[in-house]
Amino acid sequence: KAVQRSQREAREGVVKVAVSGDAKIGFIAEINAETDFVVRSEKFQEFTEKVMRIVREKQPKDLIELMALKIDGAAVKENLDGLSGIIGEKLDIKRYGLLKSAGTVAAYSHLGGKIGALAALDKEGQSDIAYDIAMQVAAANPKYIRPEDVPAAELDKEKEIYREQLLREGKPENMIEYIMSGKLEKFYEEICLIKQEYIKDDKKKVQDILGSVKVEKFIRYSL
Repeated sequence: KAVQRSQREAREGVVKVAVSGDAKIGFIAEINAETDFVVRSEKFQEFTEKVMRIVREKQPKDLIELMALKIDGAAVKENLDGLSGIIGEKLDIKRYGLLKSAGTVAAYSHLGGKIGALAALDKEGQSDIAYDIAMQVAAANPKYIRPEDVPAAELDKEKEIYREQLLREGKPENMIEYIMSGKLEKFYEEICLIKQEYIKDDKKKVQDILGSVKVEKFIRYSL
């Protein structure tokens, strides 16, 4: 029956996050079912908690390793198939991520697990700021950490779009570069984490609350 259900779409689910006791490793997983009714059920929620407990304990490096971990004597994949038979829906773990740092890692869950985020900072003992950065990532959905991380091809494409817009508007050639620099700054404010408006204080940018601390990496999952 589980094999027959494998062709179905498990579109609903929950994003679960966890952090190791020393705040050096973060874990994030998207665990899915076909309906929100099942996602909210006690059996499904118990299963997701068991998965995250074993993930924290064994720290699998990828989804393949996660699926092979043992829960109650059987692999996670076997547990999924067994629970699928009991519930009557396709269940899946679509993706899993692990984030390590010598500094500080924090996690944030948003909208009851519809969005989850991990953030790693380069200094130890920064759990409060790391948590705020994970919250920022969850809420504002940046693509990159800083402007220099934006690929040249993506930046060139954006510049070309702005240039065409300005030419259509009849802007003089000598003004285009000046106007375009302002547009690019707005572009960076949308997609680059440190340039974003800080969600807790719209008078500040994220870079203002970081001080000398640097963001190393982030992971964001959204259903």
